[in-house]
Amino acid sequence: MCELYVKADPILYESRSRSLRIHGCVTKIRLENLFWEILAELAASDGFTTNQLIAKLYDELLEYRGEIDNFASFLRVSCLRYLTLKKGAGERPVLAVLNRAA
Repeated sequence: MCELYVKADPILYESRSRSLRIHGCVTKIRLENLFWEILAELAASDGFTTNQLIAKLYDELLEYRGEIDNFASFLRVSCLRYLTLKKGAGERPVLAVLNRAA
């Protein structure tokens, strides 16, 4: 079972920082590449760019919670919830998960 996970392409869990502007303020968010791919898919499915989606999520979280403690973790959890909901709808997530099995 573990082979399925340990043979994942290391590029998927490599972290990458991205600069984006939220309400005129430039900020950096650091996530693993796989999460950036999921966010891009989620954004495209709703007709947004990744940066537009992140800004929208930021605004909605701030409105709902009144504060934002750990936005990067929130984005990771949002990605996992998206995949869970997508799976529940009977769709199979199609992401750039590379199979490096020999």
